[in-house]
Amino acid sequence: MKNSKVVQVEERTARLTILIDPRKKAVFERLCAQEDLTPSQVVRRMIRAHIETHLGRPWTPGEGGPVTGGGPMGRGVTKRRTSRT
Repeated sequence: MKNSKVVQVEERTARLTILIDPRKKAVFERLCAQEDLTPSQVVRRMIRAHIETHLGRPWTPGEGGPVTGGGPMGRGVTKRRTSRT
């Protein structure tokens, strides 16, 4: 019998809305389709990798809470670009 790792399923109840250049979006969607993945799957993987890189250890579903410290993730500030004139 194979030694399989059981991964807890994450709750997907939060929505993240981003603005992206339409050309990048089209290329991203095409690349995702070539890998038989949805864009959401790829973004979730990138977010998990980013979290694990900064935590320095694997992240597990159910782990959470606010980010502490003085880094940009803990500020809670949203910068808004102004239009170029």
